[in-house]
Parts: sequence; structure tokens; C-alpha cells
Amino acid sequence: MSTTETPSEVSLTLYERIGGAAAVEAAVEVFYKKVLADYRIYRFFDGVDTERLIAKQKAFFTMAFGGPNHYTGEDLRSAHSKLVKIGLGNDHFDVVIEHLTATLKELKVPQELIIEVTTLAEGTRKDVLGK
Repeated sequence: MSTTETPSEVSLTLYERIGGAAAVEAAVEVFYKKVLADYRIYRFFDGVDTERLIAKQKAFFTMAFGGPNHYTGEDLRSAHSKLVKIGLGNDHFDVVIEHLTATLKELKVPQELIIEVTTLAEGTRKDVLGK
């Protein structure tokens, strides 16, 4: 615990510290606008129901950040296996992390929480890429 944190702040989940449901919803909406417009990765979303994808992503982030678990999607390895077969790789994953970071900065999330979120996201790289 740092000298600026109170005991109650330490016990809050990342989900609570980032701002709960409203923050996750805003972040996912902004994030997907960036991702779907990026020529480096938008091909991986061809034919995807983006409304469904965004809803799944909100549920996944909520769960991953320690909020209520309403995620019913596939595990990361299974969910991305078709994309890996058509070329999803480390460079693409880096682009996603780039957009996640930019989104959080745009939404004025404190740097220490951005680091926490991107560290969590980075921890999924092997599963997403099927390694």
C-alpha cells in the first residue's frame, strides 16, 4: 500500500477503481471505434456481429477487472483460434494493446490503472495467439 492509498482503496477491485459499469461501457465503445477503423487489424472483424462482440467484450472486461461475472463467451484460445489460422499474430496483438492504452488515456484513466489494465491484457497474449 502506498502512502496515498487508504486501506479501503487497496481492497477495491480494478473494476471499482476504474469506475465500474459506466467506465467499462465507455472504454469498450471508444476502443472498438479505434479497432474497427484500423487498417492493420479491421480484416479480423469481417462478418462479425459487432454489437454482439461489444456486449461480450464489456462482460469480459467486467469479469477480468474483478466486477460481476456475466461473461458467457468462449475461453480466449477457442474464441481466437479461427483468427490465428488466418494470420493473427503478435503485431496485431500489439495494435490492440496500443488502442486499449490510447482509449484509457483519452478517457483520462490514471496512469497506474492503465498499467494495471494493460498488464492484465498482456497476460492474455499466449491464450489469444494459441501459444
